[in-house]
Amino acid sequence: MVGSQAILGTYDENQLPAEATMSLECDILPIASSNEETARLADAIEGVAGEWSPFEREHGFSIDGVDLTTVILPVGWRTRLVKVQNENTAALSGQPQFTGWCLDVHDLCAAKLCAGREKDLNFVGALLATNLVDLQTLQERLRSVDARFLAAAGRATQWLTTFG
Repeated sequence: MVGSQAILGTYDENQLPAEATMSLECDILPIASSNEETARLADAIEGVAGEWSPFEREHGFSIDGVDLTTVILPVGWRTRLVKVQNENTAALSGQPQFTGWCLDVHDLCAAKLCAGREKDLNFVGALLATNLVDLQTLQERLRSVDARFLAAAGRATQWLTTFG
């Protein structure tokens, strides 16, 4: 999970400010051997569970499939993913049978800041204001994004000066 709901891999919703739990969609980055396959899987997810789907009507939220061209992530993000398992999915083995992976909170905030939408800035601002995100770590992550995205990271870093 790479969208704002990924915060729930790190924090329980009761620990979070309201601005961090407002989203009714889950952005899912499928794991695949190539970005072409990731994009194909993302489209399939969107078709089955995206906005206005029967899934959304049934469950009250939608799932957006994304690929690596949709989200700007810091170098090393895969090594910092947060493992999420729900004990109630345990099969006969007694072990959880499903594993989810959520972005680390700082990688998530770096991606949100690079997107730069007002809702993303509000999300990150609320986490900074409640000390759930470390400003220096976030700045380091922004410095590590791919060179193609340095302009977005620069705008994000500039925005962060209001918290320094």
